[in-house]
Amino acid sequence: MKLAYWMYAGPAHIGTLRVASSFKNVHAIMHAPIGDDYFNVMRSMLERERNFTPVTTSVVDRNVLARGSQEKVVDNITRKDAEEHPDLIVLTPTCTSSILQEDLQNFVERAQLESKGDVMLADVNHYRVNELQAADRTLLQIVQFYIEKARKKGDLPTDKTEKPSVNIFGISTLGFHNNHDCTELKRLMAALDIEVNEVIPEGASVHNIKNLSRAWFNLVPYRELGPLSAAYLEQEFGTPSVDITPMGVVETARCIRKIQAILNAQGAKVDYDDYINEQTMHVSQAAWFSRSIDCQNLTGKKAVVYGDSTHAAAITKVLAREMGIHVVLAGTFCKYDEAWFREQVSEYCDEVLITDDHGAVGDAIARIEPSAIFGTQMERHVGKRLDIPCGVISAPIHVQNFPIGYKPFLGYEGTNQLVDLIYNSFTLGMEDHLLEIFGGHDTKEGITKGISADSDLAWSKDGQAELNKIPGFVRGKVKRNTEKFARDRNIEVITAEVLYAAKEAVGA
Repeated sequence: MKLAYWMYAGPAHIGTLRVASSFKNVHAIMHAPIGDDYFNVMRSMLERERNFTPVTTSVVDRNVLARGSQEKVVDNITRKDAEEHPDLIVLTPTCTSSILQEDLQNFVERAQLESKGDVMLADVNHYRVNELQAADRTLLQIVQFYIEKARKKGDLPTDKTEKPSVNIFGISTLGFHNNHDCTELKRLMAALDIEVNEVIPEGASVHNIKNLSRAWFNLVPYRELGPLSAAYLEQEFGTPSVDITPMGVVETARCIRKIQAILNAQGAKVDYDDYINEQTMHVSQAAWFSRSIDCQNLTGKKAVVYGDSTHAAAITKVLAREMGIHVVLAGTFCKYDEAWFREQVSEYCDEVLITDDHGAVGDAIARIEPSAIFGTQMERHVGKRLDIPCGVISAPIHVQNFPIGYKPFLGYEGTNQLVDLIYNSFTLGMEDHLLEIFGGHDTKEGITKGISADSDLAWSKDGQAELNKIPGFVRGKVKRNTEKFARDRNIEVITAEVLYAAKEAVGA
């Protein structure tokens, strides 16, 4: 077993808690030992939430283990029901408490007898799914629960809205730029004269879930959250879905044309071609920038892309198709979505990497030596170690990914943000070069450790001094070439002499 100190996707209960805390007036009870209860702190810190996170931990300790958990869990559920008056309480274990193999559904049924609000168990396999998969499944369970409840009461609407309308799925707490993306999608729908029926789950009331059937179509911009619920609604009510991520001018236009086809098939008479042309040519700056000399200077430069399925695939297409950048490698940590990801990116990159091992990603980046990386916060740290600039394009999230300013990734305004991110990432390396030319404050030392944890090379003082004399924008490459030279010759300590020999060997 390998100890993990970095995970791209968290454990299953984090996904469940993200969905539950996204809804309005929904409370979550986490059946867990102390140590698994960090979600409240994480959400409050990253989202900069003013309100208390609606999650309570029903602590599993030695006393609970001795007499059983049922009494304590049921008491916690009924107490929160009386104190908070939530519409729904969601009970979730963690992977740790799942070891106890308790009948939590029985706990829920017992608590429901005394609770005024609804109580349900988030039924996901904590050993088989990760945060993203669990979030998608929990959302489906909540949607099913309230659709079936309305159906039993005879309270399920059977008519569509008078005007074309949409349900937007996948906007949730702790989502990567989700709030800004949601604002941009609402603006886009308004421009297309489409009403937003519901946004699920962020800010939604569970009592409005029964109205999901009234929308003309569902928009699912993210692969990670929403597809299961949209598929269920299509099966139950025949509601079509648009699952094209509107990121970049090409995919945004394709998404809008798919919406147009769906609406016209239902009797609407809409034509969005003029809107697409106006936005592409005059509102979004991406199309203009791709023809500018600044962007042409990036043509053919090498890039590595890595992240969740949605963002990594979309950014790969933008780089290769819209900006002429050579994507050497595109990868994702969503191993369960491998088939879709390969199908989406294979024609736009040289190599596809499907792994959740950050060490393998770092080693691939070190081997390729791209001009820029577009990845997660982990790849940003890898880039720092290798002197390669990195633009963050995907979760896992960091407080940097919750900007106070408006920075969507979707829609036509999102294309402008992407252009800035891509261009600035490529040109970042020039800043160190200019600092050195003009006697700036670059005091960085050469990095002496490789990306892999098993690096056994050391640098002597004179070798380190010579390495530090090399300009920062090529220092990382010289370091890696020298270490490869030393490793091939079984040299354990790199001196100045070894550095000179390595330079001669590569003809530098």
